[in-house]
Amino acid sequence: AKKLIVIGVTGTSGKSTTVDFITRILEEAGNKVVSNSSIRFKMADKEWKNELKMGMPGRFFMQKLLKQGVAAGCKYAVLEVTSEGIKQHRHLFINFDTVVFTNLSKEHVESHGGFENYRSEKLKLFKAAKNVHIVNSDDENAKYFLEISANQKVTFGLESGDINLKNTRFKLNILGDFNNYNALAAIAVAKTYGISMEACRKALEKVRGVPGRMEVIQKDPFLVIVDYAHTPDQLEKVYQTFSSWSENSKFEILNSKFVCVLGSCGGGRDTWKRPVLGKVADRYCNQIIITNEDPYDEDPLEIMEQVASGIKNHPHHIVLDRKEAIKKAIALAEPGNAVIITGKGSEPLMCVAGGKKIPWSDKQVVLSNI
Repeated sequence: AKKLIVIGVTGTSGKSTTVDFITRILEEAGNKVVSNSSIRFKMADKEWKNELKMGMPGRFFMQKLLKQGVAAGCKYAVLEVTSEGIKQHRHLFINFDTVVFTNLSKEHVESHGGFENYRSEKLKLFKAAKNVHIVNSDDENAKYFLEISANQKVTFGLESGDINLKNTRFKLNILGDFNNYNALAAIAVAKTYGISMEACRKALEKVRGVPGRMEVIQKDPFLVIVDYAHTPDQLEKVYQTFSSWSENSKFEILNSKFVCVLGSCGGGRDTWKRPVLGKVADRYCNQIIITNEDPYDEDPLEIMEQVASGIKNHPHHIVLDRKEAIKKAIALAEPGNAVIITGKGSEPLMCVAGGKKIPWSDKQVVLSNI
């Protein structure tokens, strides 16, 4: 890490996309980059899927990745930094030059023993990095990150902040207004290292999608989307995006009927959010299919029943087999509808009882049924 300029990205949502945006901008400016995210690893001109089901792997893995980056002639490292990774000290012995805070909402609260402890883990990254702190000033938790001393502090936001939509002009060709925040964070990093706005614009306008993040699998006769959303806040933002777009007939959606497939990410954790996910789906979806995600050693049917307990107003189906659930959603969809499949995104594995990991792809299941 001492031979690289290391940039760390933490927060609840947007980490992987922000890592991707930063990497693309740095490359557009002529730099070689090594990066990791929950989606993939990148090493100069090579990239491969992250099949570890960890956004931030262990210290030996990370140090080896960085060493390989140095050997490949990389100047920058862009790393996704998770709260679990920080809790397990995986960020130690990495000299972060710049750290980025995207946003914070309830997640892993049981694992960390409460939201405040979860936030404290994120703050540890900023306390360990003393040079540049980049903070989303629109987030209500920004003040905690801005209190930590640094050589330079840069804020970003839609209307306020050092980097905002008023003083920044770019066109994103991907779905979700929330990606504006991810782009602004990446631009803030770029400006810190003297990279031109033109390079930022070129890099961002080339992005046509990030695997498993608002990924369009089909447009006609009905829209099919796969997304990683697995917290209530993330899920609501996905549904809100399509609610506003259906009203404006984007993607030729002729009506606002949503057929939604969801579960509850990770058995044995965050049980509080299960009925809340059901409640969010109930507000936006016309047909709801609750299915299996990553039950680990917990009873998957019990998890699904807990999600269903939040649904009061719309038809819902409990389908244990995720392949069958996606197949049912596609069968229920009519021309002009939107099928929104959330929870797994581009994850290549499903974790079940006994420590088993089953190869998985929401996208491939969709493609085999349309």
